Amino acid sequence: MEKMVGYCGIICSDCPVLTATQKNDDAERRRVAEVFTKQYGREYKPEDINCDGCVSDSQRVFSYCNVCEIRKCGREKNVVNCASCGDYPCEKLSKLFAEYSKAKETLDEIRREYGII
Repeated sequence: MEKMVGYCGIICSDCPVLTATQKNDDAERRRVAEVFTKQYGREYKPEDINCDGCVSDSQRVFSYCNVCEIRKCGREKNVVNCASCGDYPCEKLSKLFAEYSKAKETLDEIRREYGII
């Protein structure tokens, strides 16, 4: 699978939800649902484990993606991801970066590749 970077810099193609979806693997969906239920303290069912990536035009995205403010903003601004946004980094991203610095590293790398920084 080709590398897919979400609006926020999280690498969607590394996500077990996307992997289970792309493989159409129900056993993996069950496993991921169990892991996420324990990890996030919210019940996930195998049918919740379906996603084509937050940057896709598909209606099939993981539940959080439907309420993600970063995704909503990126779609409204019609950017490939937040690395190409003129407001980078914004407050929404700063909150994510505080918890997940790898996303910032990914977006900064993209900005360097395109000569933005």
